[in-house]
Amino acid sequence: MKFLIIFIFLFSNVFADEVTNLKNIVIHKELKKYDLITFLDIENNQIDLKDYKGNLILLNFWATWCAPCKEEMPSLDELSKNKELNNLIIFPINVGKDSTDKSFQFFKNLKIENLNLYFDAPITLAKKFQLRGIPTSILLDKNGYEFARIIGSIDFEDKDFIKWLSNYN
Repeated sequence: MKFLIIFIFLFSNVFADEVTNLKNIVIHKELKKYDLITFLDIENNQIDLKDYKGNLILLNFWATWCAPCKEEMPSLDELSKNKELNNLIIFPINVGKDSTDKSFQFFKNLKIENLNLYFDAPITLAKKFQLRGIPTSILLDKNGYEFARIIGSIDFEDKDFIKWLSNYN
Protein backbone atom coordinates (compact mmCIF):
# COMPACT_ATOMS: atom_id res chain seq x y z
CA MET A 1 0.00 0.00 0.00
CA LYS A 2 2.84 2.36 0.89
CA PHE A 3 4.44 1.69 -2.51
CA LEU A 4 1.15 2.45 -4.26
CA ILE A 5 0.77 5.79 -2.44
CA ILE A 6 4.35 6.80 -3.30
CA PHE A 7 3.83 5.76 -6.93
CA ILE A 8 0.61 7.79 -7.21
CA PHE A 9 2.29 10.81 -5.61
CA LEU A 10 5.29 10.65 -7.92
CA PHE A 11 3.14 10.02 -11.00
CA SER A 12 0.82 12.95 -10.20
CA ASN A 13 3.78 15.33 -9.84
CA VAL A 14 5.06 14.37 -13.28
CA PHE A 15 1.92 15.91 -14.77
CA ALA A 16 1.55 18.84 -12.37
CA ASP A 17 2.24 21.39 -15.10
CA GLU A 18 -0.27 19.96 -17.55
CA VAL A 19 -3.27 22.02 -18.58
CA THR A 20 -5.97 19.43 -18.14
CA ASN A 21 -8.63 20.33 -20.67
CA LEU A 22 -6.44 21.93 -23.36
CA LYS A 23 -5.01 19.03 -25.29
CA ASN A 24 -2.84 20.92 -27.77
CA ILE A 25 -0.42 22.54 -25.33
CA VAL A 26 3.04 20.99 -25.37
CA ILE A 27 5.03 21.78 -22.23
CA HIS A 28 8.75 21.23 -22.69
CA LYS A 29 10.68 19.29 -20.10
CA GLU A 30 13.83 21.02 -21.33
CA LEU A 31 13.66 24.72 -22.20
CA LYS A 32 14.56 25.70 -25.75
CA LYS A 33 16.85 28.65 -26.42
CA TYR A 34 16.93 30.51 -29.72
CA ASP A 35 19.60 32.98 -30.64
CA LEU A 36 18.18 35.75 -32.77
CA ILE A 37 14.40 36.23 -32.81
CA THR A 38 13.41 39.15 -35.00
CA PHE A 39 10.38 40.07 -37.07
CA LEU A 40 8.81 43.19 -38.57
CA ASP A 41 6.18 45.61 -37.32
CA ILE A 42 3.61 47.29 -39.55
CA GLU A 43 6.11 49.98 -40.58
CA ASN A 44 8.82 47.44 -41.52
CA ASN A 45 10.83 48.18 -38.38
CA GLN A 46 12.70 45.20 -37.03
CA ILE A 47 11.54 43.94 -33.62
CA ASP A 48 14.15 42.05 -31.60
CA LEU A 49 12.82 39.95 -28.73
CA LYS A 50 15.96 40.48 -26.67
CA ASP A 51 14.56 43.98 -26.04
CA TYR A 52 11.63 42.36 -24.19
CA LYS A 53 13.63 40.19 -21.79
CA GLY A 54 11.97 40.07 -18.40
CA ASN A 55 8.50 39.67 -19.91
CA LEU A 56 6.41 36.63 -20.61
CA ILE A 57 6.09 36.47 -24.42
CA LEU A 58 3.46 34.82 -26.59
CA LEU A 59 4.31 34.61 -30.29
CA ASN A 60 1.19 33.70 -32.24
CA PHE A 61 1.75 32.62 -35.86
CA TRP A 62 -1.26 33.08 -38.13
CA ALA A 63 -2.49 33.94 -41.64
CA THR A 64 -5.63 35.59 -43.03
CA TRP A 65 -6.66 32.45 -44.95
CA CYS A 66 -6.45 30.23 -41.83
CA ALA A 67 -9.92 29.42 -40.42
CA PRO A 68 -8.65 28.27 -36.97
CA CYS A 69 -6.58 31.48 -36.77
CA LYS A 70 -9.74 33.47 -37.39
CA GLU A 71 -11.52 31.48 -34.70
CA GLU A 72 -8.93 32.04 -31.97
CA MET A 73 -7.85 35.64 -32.71
CA PRO A 74 -10.68 37.35 -30.76
CA SER A 75 -9.83 35.40 -27.60
CA LEU A 76 -6.14 36.27 -28.10
CA ASP A 77 -7.19 39.92 -28.30
CA GLU A 78 -9.06 39.54 -25.00
CA LEU A 79 -6.09 37.77 -23.39
CA SER A 80 -3.98 40.85 -24.07
CA LYS A 81 -6.26 42.82 -21.71
CA ASN A 82 -6.14 40.30 -18.87
CA LYS A 83 -4.97 42.11 -15.73
CA GLU A 84 -3.77 38.84 -14.11
CA LEU A 85 -1.15 38.61 -16.87
CA ASN A 86 0.24 42.13 -16.68
CA ASN A 87 3.72 40.97 -17.71
CA LEU A 88 2.51 39.21 -20.87
CA ILE A 89 3.36 40.67 -24.28
CA ILE A 90 1.61 39.19 -27.31
CA PHE A 91 3.02 39.36 -30.81
CA PRO A 92 0.60 38.05 -33.47
CA ILE A 93 2.93 37.39 -36.40
CA ASN A 94 1.51 36.90 -39.88
CA VAL A 95 3.38 34.10 -41.67
CA GLY A 96 0.94 33.83 -44.56
CA LYS A 97 2.67 36.34 -46.84
CA ASP A 98 -0.51 38.41 -46.62
CA SER A 99 -0.40 42.08 -47.55
CA THR A 100 -0.62 44.77 -44.91
CA ASP A 101 -4.05 45.81 -46.22
CA LYS A 102 -5.39 42.26 -46.13
CA SER A 103 -4.02 41.79 -42.60
CA PHE A 104 -5.59 45.07 -41.44
CA GLN A 105 -8.91 43.97 -42.92
CA PHE A 106 -8.64 40.63 -41.10
CA PHE A 107 -8.18 42.46 -37.77
CA LYS A 108 -10.96 44.92 -38.59
CA ASN A 109 -13.46 42.20 -39.52
CA LEU A 110 -12.74 40.39 -36.24
CA LYS A 111 -12.85 43.64 -34.23
CA ILE A 112 -9.30 43.14 -32.96
CA GLU A 113 -8.53 46.31 -31.03
CA ASN A 114 -5.73 45.49 -28.59
CA LEU A 115 -3.16 43.70 -30.74
CA ASN A 116 -0.70 45.08 -33.25
CA LEU A 117 0.20 43.53 -36.59
CA TYR A 118 3.60 41.90 -37.08
CA PHE A 119 5.06 40.04 -40.01
CA ASP A 120 7.60 37.26 -40.46
CA ALA A 121 9.32 38.40 -43.59
CA PRO A 122 10.97 36.62 -45.29
CA ILE A 123 9.50 33.70 -43.34
CA THR A 124 12.47 33.10 -41.08
CA LEU A 125 10.71 32.44 -37.77
CA ALA A 126 8.43 29.82 -39.28
CA LYS A 127 11.59 27.90 -40.19
CA LYS A 128 13.45 28.68 -36.96
CA PHE A 129 10.58 27.42 -34.79
CA GLN A 130 9.91 24.52 -37.20
CA LEU A 131 6.22 25.33 -37.44
CA ARG A 132 4.21 22.42 -38.80
CA GLY A 133 1.01 24.38 -39.20
CA ILE A 134 -0.88 27.42 -38.06
CA PRO A 135 -2.05 28.67 -35.77
CA THR A 136 0.87 27.89 -33.52
CA SER A 137 1.76 29.91 -30.45
CA ILE A 138 5.19 29.87 -28.83
CA LEU A 139 5.47 30.76 -25.14
CA LEU A 140 8.76 32.25 -23.97
CA ASP A 141 9.65 32.77 -20.33
CA LYS A 142 11.17 35.93 -18.85
CA ASN A 143 14.66 34.77 -19.92
CA GLY A 144 13.63 34.17 -23.53
CA TYR A 145 13.43 30.37 -23.34
CA GLU A 146 10.59 28.49 -25.00
CA PHE A 147 8.81 26.56 -22.26
CA ALA A 148 5.67 25.58 -24.16
CA ARG A 149 3.89 25.78 -27.47
CA ILE A 150 0.29 25.61 -28.53
CA ILE A 151 -0.25 23.66 -31.72
CA GLY A 152 -3.59 24.56 -33.24
CA SER A 153 -6.22 26.94 -31.95
CA ILE A 154 -7.37 27.31 -28.37
CA ASP A 155 -9.64 29.58 -26.40
CA PHE A 156 -7.16 32.00 -24.86
CA GLU A 157 -9.87 33.09 -22.39
CA ASP A 158 -10.14 29.61 -20.89
CA LYS A 159 -9.81 29.94 -17.09
CA ASP A 160 -7.59 26.86 -16.76
CA PHE A 161 -5.24 28.20 -19.42
CA ILE A 162 -5.04 31.63 -17.77
CA LYS A 163 -4.44 30.08 -14.35
CA TRP A 164 -1.66 27.89 -15.78
CA LEU A 165 -0.07 30.77 -17.70
CA SER A 166 -0.16 33.06 -14.65
CA ASN A 167 2.35 30.70 -12.99
CA TYR A 168 4.93 31.98 -15.49
CA ASN A 169 3.99 35.67 -15.25
